[in-house]
Amino acid sequence: MIKLLIFDFDGTLADTHELIIQTNQEAMRRMGFPVLEDQMISRTIGLPLEEGILTMFPQLAREDLPAWVKTYRAIFDELKTKIIPGLFPHVKETLEALHVRGYVLTVASSRLSLSLNDFLRDMGIAPFFSYVLGADNVSAAKPDPEPVLKTLRDLHFRADEALVVGDMPVDILMGKRAGAFTCGVTYGNSDREALKKAGANHVLDDFGRLPEIIV
Repeated sequence: MIKLLIFDFDGTLADTHELIIQTNQEAMRRMGFPVLEDQMISRTIGLPLEEGILTMFPQLAREDLPAWVKTYRAIFDELKTKIIPGLFPHVKETLEALHVRGYVLTVASSRLSLSLNDFLRDMGIAPFFSYVLGADNVSAAKPDPEPVLKTLRDLHFRADEALVVGDMPVDILMGKRAGAFTCGVTYGNSDREALKKAGANHVLDDFGRLPEIIV
């Protein structure tokens, strides 16, 4: 019986795709690297920023990574007031309904906790979550199971009482490696085939259908 839901943020709750793509592409320009196509950048969404950069540009020297990260974050802060992310359809009302029904709702994201909590507050969904983990709150990020294991430990739940919901294979792998149930969503940055290949127990096209699989 599911009692705890652990949500990814980018691509699962909020549509930050265009903001992330444009931030990455402008960072590439400023750092003097080739500007990659949207699809190649999309594959790195869900990874910690440093890992995503190195996935796109494995030839980048490690000593140059801090400057790239600093540039990315400065651009992100510039653009987030111009390209304002919004919640995906049916997210807010579904979260509210689940919260009212007594489910414990949490977030595990590769985004830094300051940015993550700002978005949750600004989007009006922060009150639904009793626990929020950003990339800076764990030592190992997705697809490592640590974010899920830490959530389970801190909130005193068993893995078989938890459902991890995310849009990327790394979310599904994180949940599976922790022993939790998993649900992929197709409207974010991945697709049904990739989510099923990662081992998702469920795959949904509409966030509003989430209550149907946990009753």
